[in-house]
Amino acid sequence: MQHPAVPDLSHTHTRPIHWVATATALAAVVALSSVLQPDAATAAQPHGTESKQAPAHAAPPDPAAVTFPLRCGPVDAVVEKKATGDLDGDGRPETAAVVHCDAPMGTPPDGVYVLTRADDGKPRVVATLVDPADRRTVTDFALRDGEILATLLGYSSADVPSCCPDVTDEVKWQWKNGTFVRDTPSQARTV
Repeated sequence: MQHPAVPDLSHTHTRPIHWVATATALAAVVALSSVLQPDAATAAQPHGTESKQAPAHAAPPDPAAVTFPLRCGPVDAVVEKKATGDLDGDGRPETAAVVHCDAPMGTPPDGVYVLTRADDGKPRVVATLVDPADRRTVTDFALRDGEILATLLGYSSADVPSCCPDVTDEVKWQWKNGTFVRDTPSQARTV
């Protein structure tokens, strides 16, 4: 009787039940790892230094909880874009929001508003940066280094059809001396 050079491994052939068991175990590991996350990292501040960061419990104002100064008739106001951060350096976050009426047709003009929390904790509008009456549409919108940055599309005259804005402005607002100051880094350009 001859012994083969390789032992008989017929007992090691996989069967469908092996694949089901492996897939089930892998799914359990993935599900468990998505539930069990490590605690957030924290760093102690050196004694005597004050942080400009917002307290952990200071949530930014929610635009959904505010009535914006828009006249939309039978339709609702829609928050198209929003960005949050500490705009005035007080350590509490503000929210900048791009809002327009939910018109069934066309592109309604946008308004840009800044929200903060009142003493009672409720969000409120504290500044209107772009009034919808100015017939502007906001395309790019961001908050960086305490500045609100936006690209505004508009019209060179009342004769330009609403479908076709012909002026683009790159603008930014920054909190200075108790108010938001608008700066236009580049001149308006025709589209």
